[in-house]
Amino acid sequence: MIKKKDSPRLLFSLSGILTLLACLPVLALIWTALQGNSDIWGHLLRYVLPPTLVDTTILLLGVGLLTILIGTGSAWLVTAYQFRGRAFLDWALLLPLAVPTYIIAYSYIDILHPIGPVQTVLGAWFGWEAQPWWFPNIRSVWGCIFLLSFVLYPYVYLSTRAMFLMQSASLIEVARSLGLKPNQVFLRVAIPLARPAIAVGASLALMETINDIGATEFLGVKTLTLSIYSTWINQSDLASAAQIAIFMLMIITLLVIVERLGRRKQRYMNSAQRSRLMPAQQVTGSKAWLFLGLGLIPICIGFLIPISHLLVESYKRFQYAGFSDYLLQASINTLSLASLATVITIFIGFLIVSAARFTQNTWFSRISSLGYAIPGTVLAIGLMLSLGKIDHAVADFLEFKLGIHTGLLFLGTTFTLIYAYCVRFLAIAIGGIESGYNRIHGVFDDAARNLGQNRFSILWRVHLPLLRPAIISAALLIFVDCMKELPATLLLRPLNMETLATQLYAEAARGTYEDGAIAALLIVLVGLIPVILLARMGKNIQQQK
Repeated sequence: MIKKKDSPRLLFSLSGILTLLACLPVLALIWTALQGNSDIWGHLLRYVLPPTLVDTTILLLGVGLLTILIGTGSAWLVTAYQFRGRAFLDWALLLPLAVPTYIIAYSYIDILHPIGPVQTVLGAWFGWEAQPWWFPNIRSVWGCIFLLSFVLYPYVYLSTRAMFLMQSASLIEVARSLGLKPNQVFLRVAIPLARPAIAVGASLALMETINDIGATEFLGVKTLTLSIYSTWINQSDLASAAQIAIFMLMIITLLVIVERLGRRKQRYMNSAQRSRLMPAQQVTGSKAWLFLGLGLIPICIGFLIPISHLLVESYKRFQYAGFSDYLLQASINTLSLASLATVITIFIGFLIVSAARFTQNTWFSRISSLGYAIPGTVLAIGLMLSLGKIDHAVADFLEFKLGIHTGLLFLGTTFTLIYAYCVRFLAIAIGGIESGYNRIHGVFDDAARNLGQNRFSILWRVHLPLLRPAIISAALLIFVDCMKELPATLLLRPLNMETLATQLYAEAARGTYEDGAIAALLIVLVGLIPVILLARMGKNIQQQK
């Protein structure tokens, strides 16, 4: 019998409070929208929303389509066929995941600039230096679609490859016995079965796209996220920025609902655990070289070309000026903020998921995970509104009741920035820890209770050691995402405080690309950590196959 003092009510209440704090920015946005001046909508509908909606819609459709084509095609290539170089492609196709969107835009703007290496070499070869000549303009919505897709396709590749690996060999053999050619098997059998995985990967890619602010600004694309940022920074109009933010949240919610409704009546069955998994077809000769070349294209565009450019420019800058003090300080700030935010986020995720484990109530964990779908700019505006009210209320109380002048306690401090990181990436902690809990059978809890352990003792002595691999994996992903986060950091960082991401943004905005190369290279190198982790996980899956 469980004693009354062993009740999970305390853990459940704490989980509820943490969930409420995670929802506070969105609640503040909604309250501001309801209280705001509706006259602003006339200006927004006439001048702001039409062009931004057009660019945002084109960008999302283009990135969604291209990431699905690249990610799904790459996943099928390394899963269905066996050829020389396939083992390399299997993990190397994840490398673009280490390159943030604003860094690939930053790199290609410098590479394809009129006085950049590409146009300089072409002009020298063909004698075009003395006359103007046409060259594709990367600063356009189509250039943005192209570059973002070659960085974000690994989201689709990861989920789809895992689904392809789990598909039963019998399904493929039956399709082939009915006379279907390899491309027909791919389109009519493999793709329909993998649709849930494709949808999940594409939705993550689109969330990253709509959250982007650096790449779209560098490439001259006016999106809703950029409109929110410019409205707040350039016009100092927080209320109008909140109005646009709510409108964006409505669009994101609508997209999620439409995607869920589209799959509501479909059912998918996987018999991979009871039968042979899909074998890879051996390919040799010119066809094998063709497959290898196709697999190398996204790796070169999304990783090798930008990382090579960053290495060259960083070496030049390091030879000229060394490792500057401001870059060293930005590195220290980045590591400190990311480390602290990671520890806090993992702790909060552990409490929320543990409460769900004991109470069998997953509402708090589901609601807390919604922060990942909120763009960093929208989240920052919500925190400004909510913490601003709290700041003024506390300051007024202390001044009029106690005569203490405190000023702002939260806004303009690292507390607000860490708060934003925690809300934004709490879904990663919850998802990782939930996957770890799924491997812990309830018999462990029963055995611990029979030995006289209460729930908090079970958490500390049983669950935590067993969850260590899942916690470490989630912590690595959160740490790197905190390092790469740009929109929320731009809006919420304290004055005179720079991170590697904001330092790179500032250098690119000034046009001093060579000065930002080292910061960009450091971010990419740290971003390789989760890529290596994911590659090892994929290798383990194939070994099990």
